[in-house]
Amino acid sequence: MTTSKLTLLFTVAVACLGCVKLAYAQENNLEPPKNAEIIELWTDLAPGESVREPNVEDPNTPNVPAQKVTTPYLIVSRPEKQTSDACVIVIPGGGFNVCFYKNEGYPPAKFWNERGYVAAILVYRVPRPERGAIYAPALQDAQRAVKILRANAQKFGFNPDKIGAQGYSAGGCLTLLAATNSATPAYEPQDEIDKLSCKLAFAMPVYPAYVLNDGATTHNVNRGENANMLPDFKFDSQTPPMCMIHGDADIYSPLGSVEVYKRLRKMNIPAELHIFAGAPHGFMFWDDLPNANTWQERCAAWMKKTGF
Repeated sequence: MTTSKLTLLFTVAVACLGCVKLAYAQENNLEPPKNAEIIELWTDLAPGESVREPNVEDPNTPNVPAQKVTTPYLIVSRPEKQTSDACVIVIPGGGFNVCFYKNEGYPPAKFWNERGYVAAILVYRVPRPERGAIYAPALQDAQRAVKILRANAQKFGFNPDKIGAQGYSAGGCLTLLAATNSATPAYEPQDEIDKLSCKLAFAMPVYPAYVLNDGATTHNVNRGENANMLPDFKFDSQTPPMCMIHGDADIYSPLGSVEVYKRLRKMNIPAELHIFAGAPHGFMFWDDLPNANTWQERCAAWMKKTGF
């Protein structure tokens, strides 16, 4: 079995472990947000793609992730009662091999809708490219998504300067990449929309993977001990405030989030960090961790604290 296949199996196994105790599923919360609108990111082929085709998914498994995405898009949903002029991009995980946009997209989007925010689920390209950075196409999609939303801010009723992101696992990594690399274009301009900024106003990485150099493409082999942050995260002048969420039993070491916090603190960028005792990777799915069940409320409180 090849290394890439082993990595895919490991990614799906970790995600499905959480599905066994999926609190959201118990609440039957895996229907798409109401009145959601789909916006494709690219008017023609996405950069580097040769085809435009629907997601590859198993129709016999309702909650299966997108196993292949060549035509990335946003699922934008508005709250019934809008109380915030911010927009939260929800970025699912899946190890950059698959995209769990249903179980890691629909419930968080509804959470933000219920609290008065416009939400936009990013369904980005997977699987990983055969060469180059494992996140390269996904980062192109994330930067383009911010610009698309900025161009449509008036339509959806939010402030174009208050677009941020919350992502989980690989989506947490992508959130960090988008937040720290907005001054570095990931692709050549395609149209007028690309004249807009891809700067995020805030970021909420939730148990981000692939942050440290002992786990650049898989889980941390040395638990993150004595590891350094990957240089892929530029932390440029446009890096926004962040709220980081992690568990101290995570195979993707919480020390990655600690290093991010330390860098933000050194740069005098407002930041908040929560590390939950005994919480494993994917703990957003578990309903028997009473100390960690409030993780999303912590994010919502931080949003209010920072003016979003």
